[in-house]
Amino acid sequence: MAINNSKRKLVTSFNNLSIELQEEVKALYPRGFAEVMTRFDKPNGDFFYYVPFETEDTSYLVKIDVKIDDKSEEAVEDDYYGDDELKGADEIQDDGEEDDM
Repeated sequence: MAINNSKRKLVTSFNNLSIELQEEVKALYPRGFAEVMTRFDKPNGDFFYYVPFETEDTSYLVKIDVKIDDKSEEAVEDDYYGDDELKGADEIQDDGEEDDM
């Protein structure tokens, strides 16, 4: 028995699919793509993430846009905490009164 490998093979971005095919991909992965994505490393060092998708006549590798957080942990902390100076501290005034009882 011969296996029919006559399907067209296509790599395309999710956004380049027709609306109908986008809906089919979403239906195939109702919980999203995070747990089913595979990373494809290209020879030049670039990479992309994809999910497989098949129609009657085409086997797709559907590229999924992924935002990679490449900041170091220290840079992330700087975003939250900034420098050691308390923002707005100069606006807090000490009225100089003390309660002596």
